[in-house]
Amino acid sequence: MSNQKMTTRTITTLAMITAVAFVLTMVSKLIPINIAGFLSYDPKDIVIVIAGFMFGPLSAAGVSIVVSLIEMITISDTGPIGFLMNVLSTVAFACVAAFIYKKKHNLKGAILGLICGCIAMTIVMLLWNYIVTPMYMGIAREAVAAMLLPIFLPFNLIKSGINSALTVVLYKPIVKGLRRARLIAPSKTDETAAQQKKFSLGTIVVGAIIAVTLILFFLAMAGVIG
Repeated sequence: MSNQKMTTRTITTLAMITAVAFVLTMVSKLIPINIAGFLSYDPKDIVIVIAGFMFGPLSAAGVSIVVSLIEMITISDTGPIGFLMNVLSTVAFACVAAFIYKKKHNLKGAILGLICGCIAMTIVMLLWNYIVTPMYMGIAREAVAAMLLPIFLPFNLIKSGINSALTVVLYKPIVKGLRRARLIAPSKTDETAAQQKKFSLGTIVVGAIIAVTLILFFLAMAGVIG
C-alpha cells in the first residue's frame, strides 16, 4: 500500500511538472526574441532537470518526451523535426545532469551534472543541427557548417547555462514547496537548519548572478540591447 501511495504521489508530481514545463514553453513563444531569426530561448529544461534530480534521469526523459509531443500537436509549427530536436536537446541536458546527480547526491554532484549537461547538450545540438537544419531550413549544408561555431555553439552554451543557473536558484525552493505539499518524500539527510540556510543562500546568490549575466549576454546576441 505504501509503494502504491508513493507511485501515485510521484505520478501526480511528474504530471504537474509536465504541465509547468509546457506553460513555460508557451510563455517563451510569446516573447519574440531570437538569434539568427530562428533560435529562441526555452526555459522548460529548468523544471525538467529538477524532475530528474528528484526522480532520476528516466523521469526527466519521460517528461521531456511528453512535453515535446504536446508542444508539437498544439503550439509548434516545426512538426516531427521540432519534436525530435526538442527531445534530443532536453534529454542530453537533463538526463546527463540527473544521472551524475544520482551518483553524487550533493551540491558538487548537482553542479558537476549541470556542467556536463551543458556540454552534452551543446555537442548533441551541434551535430544534429548540422544534420537536420539544411533539410528543415532548405539551405546548403555548407551555410549551416559556417553557423556552427559563431551561432549554434554560443547559443546552446548560453541557453543551457541560463537553465543551469536558474535550476540552482529554484531547486531548493521548489523541493521545499513540494515537501510541504507532501508531493515528495521528506529529506533523509542530516543537514542542520543552519547548513541548509547557508546552502540555499549561497547557491541562490551565485546562481542568480550567473543567470542575469547570461541573460544579458543572450539579449546582446539577439540585438535587444546594444
